[in-house]
Amino acid sequence: MKQQIRRAARRFALGTSGRGGFLSKALTYGVLVGMGFVYLYPVLYMVSLSLMNSADLVDSTVVWIPRSISLDGFTKAINALGFWDGLKVSVFLSFSASLFQTISLACSGYGLARFDLPLKKLWFALIVLVFLIPSSVTLIPRYMLFNGYKMVGTIWPALITALGGQGVKSSLFLLVFYQFFSSYPKALDEAAMIDGAGSLRVFIRVAIPMAIPAITVTFLFSFIWFWNETMQLSLLSGASARTLPIRLAAFVDSFNKLYPSNDNTSVGGALNEAIRLAGTLLSILPLMIIYLLLQKTFVQSVERTGIAGE
Repeated sequence: MKQQIRRAARRFALGTSGRGGFLSKALTYGVLVGMGFVYLYPVLYMVSLSLMNSADLVDSTVVWIPRSISLDGFTKAINALGFWDGLKVSVFLSFSASLFQTISLACSGYGLARFDLPLKKLWFALIVLVFLIPSSVTLIPRYMLFNGYKMVGTIWPALITALGGQGVKSSLFLLVFYQFFSSYPKALDEAAMIDGAGSLRVFIRVAIPMAIPAITVTFLFSFIWFWNETMQLSLLSGASARTLPIRLAAFVDSFNKLYPSNDNTSVGGALNEAIRLAGTLLSILPLMIIYLLLQKTFVQSVERTGIAGE
């Protein structure tokens, strides 16, 4: 009887060969919960403080849950950011640039994967080299190029670079498309050609449906990275592309102009941490909504393409 109890306790704690026990599951869930808390802590902290009023901010006994929920910080942050105008600019620019980059890189990846091109290895070496070079290194040459064409100060530099396959992280996405188009059998292309399809029709009717995961990953990651891009947009596009992250960088000055105060740095003054964090939360809120809506598709596409986000 005692042996049976020991065996049952051992199976419960350590599990069997095909099933994990309580200890392994507890360890697994403990690691997952710990990692999840590390990632969620900044977001939870922003939400908690952005809903506090000035009295809760200076009260040391209020840690996470405010005594009274206040939306005054969000109201002032929306006005200081020019949220709705910034949202329109951010969505238009990120969507257009991501769409152009996805189309351009899909065509380039298919060409590299399916056609024998001269100096193909050299092109791949250049692609990897472009990926390794920091984007800040190419800022001055790009500025000189677009300044020569009188495009500095417009949204065209961002759109043209995306359409030319030189957008944010473009070389990484090109390799993703190359891997995907190289992975399925060429017999599918040859069968379509036997039926009378040309190269363009094969690309649209055969290759594109096969590469839906790569297209999804490229578009979503491009959208996120174009949304968060500030350095190149500030230099090349200026006031014509004042996205939410760019407006957030000038949040303090905008707020001080709208709500002048003698002491803007004090916690109980006009500008406090609740308003700052409300502005930060508003700038990333659209991305959080997109991820929540497309979470399943996003995760499945990342798994099938085999890349990790940043």
